[in-house]
Parts: sequence; structure tokens; C-alpha cells
Amino acid sequence: MNKNESHPDIGGRSAKFALAILVVVYVFNFIDRQILSILAEEIQADLGISDSGIGFLYGTAFAVFYSVVGIPLGRLADVWTRKNLISIGLATWSFFTILSGTAKSFFFLAFCRIGVGIGESSASPSAYSLLSDYFSPKVRTTVLAIYSSGVYIGSGIGLFLGGAIVEYWNTLFPDPSMAPFGIRGWQAAFIAVGLPGLLLALVTWRIKEPKRGLSDGIETTQHPHPFKEMLKEMIGLTPFSLMGQEKLAKNLVVNFSIALLIFILCFFLSSRTGDIEQWVAFGIGCYFIACWIQSLRLRDPAIFSVIFRSKAHLFCLLGLPFIPFVQYAHGAFQPIFYLRNHGVEILEVGTVLGLFTAVGGLLGIVTGGLLGDKLRENYPNGRLYLIMGITLMIAPTSLLYLYVENLYFSYFWNFAFSFIAPMWLGLGVSTIADLVLPRMRAIAGAFFILMLSMLGMALGPYLTGEVSDILIAQGVDDGESIRTALALCTCVLVITIGCLLNACRYLPEEEKNKIEIARSYGEPI
Repeated sequence: MNKNESHPDIGGRSAKFALAILVVVYVFNFIDRQILSILAEEIQADLGISDSGIGFLYGTAFAVFYSVVGIPLGRLADVWTRKNLISIGLATWSFFTILSGTAKSFFFLAFCRIGVGIGESSASPSAYSLLSDYFSPKVRTTVLAIYSSGVYIGSGIGLFLGGAIVEYWNTLFPDPSMAPFGIRGWQAAFIAVGLPGLLLALVTWRIKEPKRGLSDGIETTQHPHPFKEMLKEMIGLTPFSLMGQEKLAKNLVVNFSIALLIFILCFFLSSRTGDIEQWVAFGIGCYFIACWIQSLRLRDPAIFSVIFRSKAHLFCLLGLPFIPFVQYAHGAFQPIFYLRNHGVEILEVGTVLGLFTAVGGLLGIVTGGLLGDKLRENYPNGRLYLIMGITLMIAPTSLLYLYVENLYFSYFWNFAFSFIAPMWLGLGVSTIADLVLPRMRAIAGAFFILMLSMLGMALGPYLTGEVSDILIAQGVDDGESIRTALALCTCVLVITIGCLLNACRYLPEEEKNKIEIARSYGEPI
């Protein structure tokens, strides 16, 4: 047993309190994030937004800035007080959620979604790092799975509250001009769910900060200049980080070549789709990420090597994001699917899907965490084997709920999908955490979230909406178009299976030898 596992803070009252509060914070994170999907039809009718536009608001506008800003904030979480960072982020995204309730145009709503994304980018890297220090590695998968359950509890509550508030508001004010300040139902929903987050931010400030690396027996001293480190990471998102480095000319040529390739690709895609804002935002995000990776290689070769020269780590980073690609696509358009194809009322959709998402997601992610910890005891690749099994079950359950004609059978298979799809998340997070050293966990977690967001959130909802718009333009019924688009998106799961099969070849050795690997690249440990 690690000598530090007997420390009173490891798994003690402070740890349990922190876990409870962070779960609630994550719940609010996803209430504010998910509520857009249940409000989509109302927003489309009010602001004249297409399916791909909803995909952009739900995914890209949020995800790009969530991902990019998450890098310097992830670094700040590695060197500063993590609970303070979570609290400030919570207040920020709650404010922008409230501000969404004042939106009168597509572009202002997009601006608010960007603000929500920036605020939320502080939460998970800090929480992953903090909880990894509070709990023993033996229960880490379960703990991170419990924390991650906030995704589904929050999404479920967001769906229910959104539907309920819209139904109540529209009944109370059938003529929007008679409502206070002319506020419509969907606007009232944004305001109502954003306000409690400001109060929760004060509670979050009371969490006790654990010693970094305590549960692993690799205690790390506090960095003397945390905000300078964050600034370095922000500069690392730009070509300015290359100044003063060796081989400046060569590095600048590489940087600008990458910029040119991204520009050409995004110009081509925007000209083909007509969605300039989608590909400008996505291109900017990709360029910032490319700059950061190039900068990290020069500034901190140990972190760069542990993240990008670990084959198991790389295959996980490339394969796992396609699971949320499917999840976010379904999360964005499930309510629209039922409203268009089954003719149910918004309150019923919000209540049923909210219940399924909350209960199914909670049971699924905790079950996945418990099974993952058991398998991990006997098999080094146990977590990855389980993720592959989960992936193979996602496609059939999603197709069944989409194509069965009976509404109640559709609900049954939707609940099965809601239970199975989340099971992978705690497994994936703990796998990434165990492949890096304690001082690297927040930045590694930030990059993991970045990949999930850029490949999963920024592309999944948008591309699904784009396929739906293309089918509608060809004369396909709007209900059938969204059904077909959601069915097609599951094809990307083939990539996940292929990548994880390769990750299994390298994970046992790389996880076992992570300290030696880091030391070989200059880590002072």
C-alpha cells in the first residue's frame, strides 16, 4: 500500500465533501450546456435557424473556445488553487447562460455560447486533478465515474427544466408581447437555470485544496508563479511562443505551413457548405491547438513526450472522441427527432428524455466505473476491453430507438442507449490519468477534453445537422432527415474500435514505466 493512502485526507470527510460539491457543479455545467437542445425548436422558430445552425450553437461555438481556453486553464489548474479556478469558472458560465436569455439574434446567442464554453473549460481539468489527489488509485475509476455522472444528471435536469419552463411560460403568456420585457419561453429557461450557479460558486470556494500528488506518494510543491505559467500557455497558442527558441526559422516555416493547410481546408469546406462561421471557428481552434503542441514540445519536453510519444495515449486520444461524436449528435437532436417524428409535446419530451438521460446516464457511468476497477485488477487492458464492448452496443441501441415505429418501444431503446453510451467516460478519464504523472494530470485532462470537444462536440452535432439540411433540400421530410442523419453518424465508431485495439498493444508497458519514460525526457523526479 502506498504510505500516503493512510493520510486522513485520502478518502476522508474532506474528500467526500469535495466529491459531492464537484458533482453538483458538473450537474450545473451540463444543465447550462444541454438545455439548448430542448429549446432548439422554439429558438429555430423565433430566430430562423437551420438544423446545421443549431448544431453550430450546440457544438462548435461552445466546443472550440471550451477546448482552446481549456489548455491555459488546465495549466493553471496544475500550478494554482484548483477549487478557486472551478468557482470562478462556474460564476462565468452561469452569467453567460443568463445572458443567453436576452438574445435576439443568432450571432448574439453564438457569442453567449462562446462565453459559456470559456467558463466551463475551467471545471473538469481542475476537478480531475483535485479528485485524483483526494482518492486512492484503487478507487480512482469509480470516483471519476461518480463525478462524471454529473454529465447525465445535469443533461437530464436540463431537458426536463427546459421543457417545463417553456410549457409554463407559454401557457402563462400565450402572447409574448404581454410577457415581462417581451421575454419568450426559451429565454426565460436560460435565465432560470443560470441564476442558481452564481450562488453555488460561493459554496465551491469552501472546498479544501488537497496536497498535489498526495494519493500517489509523489507530492509536488506549489509553483511560485502560477499566472506566469498560464500566460506562457496562452502565448503557446500563438506563433509568438517560438520567439527565442532554437531553429526559429524552421519552426516558423512549420507553423505557417500548418496555418496554410488549415486555411485551405476550411475555405474549401465553407465554400461547399456555406457555413462560414462553422469552419472559421473550427479552423481557428485547430490552428491554436497546432501552435500549442509545437510550443509545448519546445518548452516542456517531458509533458510533450508523455502525452504525444506514448502510443497508448495517442491511440486513446484519437479513438475515444468518436464516442462523444455520436453522443453529442444524439444529445443535440433527440428532442427534435421526437417532436418531428412522434408529434409529442415539448413537456413530455423534456420529461421523458430528461429522466432517461439522468437515470440511465447515472446508472451507466457508475456501472462502467465499478466494472472498470474490477477488470483493471486482473487485466492491464481491462478498461479498454470494456470500452470496446460498450462501443459495439451503442450503434444497435441507437438504431432501434430511431426506427421502431411504436413510441413506447422507441422510449425503451432510448433508455437502453442512455444507459450504455455513458459507461465509457469514467474508464477513458482514468486511463488517461494513469498514463501521466500527477503534475501533468490537469493539462493532460485538458487536452483529452480538447480532443473530445473538437472531434466530438464541434463536429458531431454540426455534421449531423448539415446532413439533415442536405436531405431536406433534396425533398426529404424534416423528420426523416434527422432520423437518417442520426443513424449515419454511428458509422464513426469503427474508428474507435480500431484505435483501442492498437492502444491495448502498448498500454500495459507504458503505464508501468511512466516515471522512467518521463525521466528519460528530462523530468526531474
